[in-house]
Amino acid sequence: MQYTLKQLQNLISVSEHGSISAAASHLFISQPALSTSIAQLEKSLGLSLLIRHHARGVSLTPAGADFLARARSLLTHAQEIEEDVRELRDSISGDLAVGCFVTLAPFFVPRLMSDLNESHPQLQIRFIEGTLDRLQQLLKSGDIEVALLYALELDSELHSEDLAVIKPHVLLPPDHPLAEGKSVSLKALQGESMILLDLPHSREYFQQLFQHLGIDPRIEQRSASFELVRGLVARGHGYSVLNLQPASELTYDGARVRCLPIREKAMPLRVVLVRLSKTRQTRRSEAFAQTCREFFARI
Repeated sequence: MQYTLKQLQNLISVSEHGSISAAASHLFISQPALSTSIAQLEKSLGLSLLIRHHARGVSLTPAGADFLARARSLLTHAQEIEEDVRELRDSISGDLAVGCFVTLAPFFVPRLMSDLNESHPQLQIRFIEGTLDRLQQLLKSGDIEVALLYALELDSELHSEDLAVIKPHVLLPPDHPLAEGKSVSLKALQGESMILLDLPHSREYFQQLFQHLGIDPRIEQRSASFELVRGLVARGHGYSVLNLQPASELTYDGARVRCLPIREKAMPLRVVLVRLSKTRQTRRSEAFAQTCREFFARI
């Protein structure tokens, strides 16, 4: 059984006007088109809805009268759904699911939450951390509306907006011979043990920084944990290259690391706000986007 809301509206109009011609004039469609619409509805339902009276218009059959009441109820419910969807789209309140790349989250999510609580107190943000691939899947499935990611291997179905550019830096233990310099050359670290932040796409990015200089880094340790990488460096197990830099040089266990700019020209990473290209933004997601723009403009 297949019929459209438009066909139901046509039936209601015919019943109210008592004739095909009067209803067609009211609906601004031709009489044949309206007659075809009613006939298709009757065929879909397997019911005769109207009695055609020669030169005296139409009237409802008993089945037609019963169905008309149900049709009015269905149209009212459809209108309520449409109003709910409109409110959902236009409201800056309620729940908003936001993804955030796992290493970005600790640096930006707490402050973003504070800004959002101040500017949009009725907006409830639910942050979901994950890898770049996982969060892109959640965007495409509709489980999250927007995500804060690095611009690394983004899917063509996604739209991205630049928010910030973050340069890479070298992480050294404080007693390293190069730790007191103002910057450090990646070439000067050739042959030393490297501790690689081992996350999909991130690992390839860090390795490319060396490859562009013709260097093959000697990777001794790998970890998907940002803080474990820092802790291993602080205890003298090697150096690393990262993009984000905590406000403190202290690691979880109380040791220290030194963060130095890279002397060579090194490709930075772009922090981007990502959403599905073909979907219309809700007012909630647009409010979040504007808060992000203002936030990253300050830092």
